[in-house]
Amino acid sequence: MSNIQPAGAVVVHGGVGSSTDNEDGCVLAARRALGQLEVNGDALDAAITAVATLEDDGRFNAGSGSSLGLDGATIEMDASIMDTRGRLGTVACVRDVKNPVRLARAIADTPHVMLAGEGAQQFARSLGMPGSDPVSDHQRSEHRQIMKELAGSVPLMPGIDNRLFDRFWNYKTPLQLPASKACDTVGAVVRGPDGHFAVACSTGGSAPCLLGRVGDSPIIGSGFYCGSLGAIAATGIGEHIIRHLLARTVYGWLEHGMTLEEALRRGVDLFDKDVDIGLIGVTKTEAGAYANKAMPHSRMTQR
Repeated sequence: MSNIQPAGAVVVHGGVGSSTDNEDGCVLAARRALGQLEVNGDALDAAITAVATLEDDGRFNAGSGSSLGLDGATIEMDASIMDTRGRLGTVACVRDVKNPVRLARAIADTPHVMLAGEGAQQFARSLGMPGSDPVSDHQRSEHRQIMKELAGSVPLMPGIDNRLFDRFWNYKTPLQLPASKACDTVGAVVRGPDGHFAVACSTGGSAPCLLGRVGDSPIIGSGFYCGSLGAIAATGIGEHIIRHLLARTVYGWLEHGMTLEEALRRGVDLFDKDVDIGLIGVTKTEAGAYANKAMPHSRMTQR
C-alpha cells in the first residue's frame, strides 16, 4: 500500500483464493484500463475494459471461465458497474452472455438498475451482444473436483453442511455425486484523472450453489460501492460479504477519516480466517488491495 499523487489509477483483482500464477491476467487488464483512460479519461470505461479482459481470459471465475452449476450444464453470471457520474447497472443470474459487465453497463442506460435471468438475456440479444464461449476443459475439470468434494465431509462453504445442497436441490436433473471451491469475483476500481471514481465487478457464481443463487457482486454496497471519496470492490464468499454490506461499510470508514489501507484491513478482519475475503480500493490519494488469502491483483497509475 502506498500514497500516490492524484492522477489516474487502476486496481484489478482476479478473485481471492485464486492462483497467483494468473496474476499476468490482472496485469494485462490493468494495462488495458490505463490505455482506456488515455483515450477518453472515463473511469467507468476503464473499469469495464479491465473486467471484460478478465472475463475473456478463461482462467478466472467470470465470463468465459465461469463455474458450471452443480448440474454440470448451467452457468449463471452476475455483474455490476457504478461510478460517480450517476451510472449504476447490475445483472443477476444471466446465461449465455459473453461479457456480463458490458450488459450491466447497458442496463445503466435503461429505466432500471438491475435485470435478471431470462429478461437480462433477451435484453442482451436485443443489443446484439455475443453469447458465451463453449464450455472449456478447465471449467469441466473444476466441476468434477467440486462434485467429488461435495460428497465428502469437509464443508465447501465455511459453516455450511454439504448435505444442505442435496436437501434443497432445485435443478431439473438429480444430484449425482462422484479440496476446491469457486467463489471468485473479478473486479476493478478506477480513479480517473478528472477525480471521478468507478467500479466494475463480474462473477461466474459460487460453487457449489443452488440454481438461481445471487451473490454479492450485483448488490450495491455489498460487492461494490463508490462515491466522492473513492471506490471499493470485494471478493470472497458472497453470503458472508452481503451480511456485512462490506463495500459500503469500508467506504463508511473512509468517510470517518480512516486511510484506505486501514479500512481495507479492518474490512477483511471482520471475517473468520476460514472465510476467504479480499478487497481493493482507490481514493483521491491511495490505491491498494488486501486479502486474507492469495489474491492475484495489479495496481497501476498514470505517469
